[in-house]
Amino acid sequence: MSNQRVNEFRNQHTLMVQGTTSDAGKSILVTALCRILARKQIAVAPFKSQNMALNSAVTAEGGEIGRAQAVQAEACFLPPSVEMNPVLLKPNSDLGAQVILNGKAIGNMQATEYHHYKPELLQEVVRSHRALQDKYSAVIVEGAGSPAEINLREHDIANMGFAEAIDCPVIIVADIDRGGVFAHLYGTFELLSDSEKARIKGFVINRFRGDVSLLQSGLDWLEQRTGVPVLAVIPYITNLHIEAEDAVNSQQKTDTAYQQLKVVVPRYPRASNHTDFDVLRMHPQVDCEFMPDPQQFNGADLIVLPGSKNVRGDLEWLQQSGWADAIKRHLRLGGKVIGVCGGYQMLGQWIHDPDAIESSAGSTAGLGLLDMATTLTDNKVLRNVTGQLLGSSIPVKGYEIHAGISSGAALDKPLFSITAAVPEQQSNQLSNQLSEVEEQPELACERFDEGAQNLDGTVLGSYIHGIFDEKDLLEHLLQWAGLGQVEQFDYLAFREQQIERLADAVEDVMPLASLCQLLALSEPSQNSEQGCSSTEQHTTAGAL
Repeated sequence: MSNQRVNEFRNQHTLMVQGTTSDAGKSILVTALCRILARKQIAVAPFKSQNMALNSAVTAEGGEIGRAQAVQAEACFLPPSVEMNPVLLKPNSDLGAQVILNGKAIGNMQATEYHHYKPELLQEVVRSHRALQDKYSAVIVEGAGSPAEINLREHDIANMGFAEAIDCPVIIVADIDRGGVFAHLYGTFELLSDSEKARIKGFVINRFRGDVSLLQSGLDWLEQRTGVPVLAVIPYITNLHIEAEDAVNSQQKTDTAYQQLKVVVPRYPRASNHTDFDVLRMHPQVDCEFMPDPQQFNGADLIVLPGSKNVRGDLEWLQQSGWADAIKRHLRLGGKVIGVCGGYQMLGQWIHDPDAIESSAGSTAGLGLLDMATTLTDNKVLRNVTGQLLGSSIPVKGYEIHAGISSGAALDKPLFSITAAVPEQQSNQLSNQLSEVEEQPELACERFDEGAQNLDGTVLGSYIHGIFDEKDLLEHLLQWAGLGQVEQFDYLAFREQQIERLADAVEDVMPLASLCQLLALSEPSQNSEQGCSSTEQHTTAGAL
């Protein structure tokens, strides 16, 4: 059925990866396909029209996109761009979310209000896709949830609604480790319309353990029933670490023999950017645990408060659940505390939200561990930063995503000297206006001190996400928290190794030649180092 339209799609150099369920492997597969193509010098970019996630990243334009698309851009050897994820939804309640369009927040919407707004968004996501298509030889698109969610099919912009709008081929992935993989694939297929079925070019089975030949009868049955082939069976990859799209990654290290430092991260309801702590979870000397219930807390060397999409709501949860008392008792017993972004704001005396930016208008008393107060504003700070730890040459690098201004005596003891990148668009405007000024690079930077600490240096706070990723700063912070001899751990190199490991495993079962065929790109010659190609002749270097 799907083979009848192999080269009849209007956007045949775009391939969309949809899944039978959430967490079926869409993000992982897109990451793998992007790296397989990119390492063969094929210009490829990731895309997700609509993402719902509390993990996000800052782009070169000074916009905000889903963290998964930033990781996929990394797999393409590209800086992240707002064009890769034009619509981002950040839930701040059970019924509503902040809507981010083309990298900028446009307000909070309830679910029903957003549903009626989606037709207006379709033209925006199509425009963003077209912009990527003009720059790259191939675009790998990630769907959201499942295309067979009947209640969400009207005004859909994330799955088949988008695929039909741009007319591109689709593959569907299912996770066999969950069980019921054939029911998932066949049921999803049968719930699609005839035009949607016609654009499915294949199924992919993810996370298979054992002898793949034992699956063959099921694969044959599925193809006979649907007319759609199973393109690949991806093996279960033990201890694979790719940053999670939204849900807290439950992956734990298998070797815990050398763990010497205990870190606990309270897991409040609207915690965001928990990928900040992946490096701690992977560090061989650190036992890092996300903990929702303070009754489970049995001591630690360090407590880290993560970011939040509803700071006052999560702060009230900390106080009501017993975490506030546990944190103060932890400090009395000699422990250390770090707050990141929203967690930093919670460490102060007050959080004020006079304009109902994140929830209802009002003020909430903080934990009182830093002498400062924060007022939430609608001017969200989005910027990439670099700098160094004050009093040292230790570098820091990360990004800020926050709606709030903090002030108070605690800021008189900052942590970092920072250089923040001016967003690309603003920098270009400055360059155009002052083209005759010789020292233009200075115009693209803002310098300031950042962060705060208490008088005895046991409580630290910063707005910067990613401070643990830089190996020298990580070593310093672990020593400050109580770890004596710190084994240096290069998380950025580790992350790159994991992307390569994933791509190797997927390419073993889904070779480059078959991927090129899916994308209607010419197959590579045996001695070609450039991989497959298309008539556009884009290159990765040219795209940069």
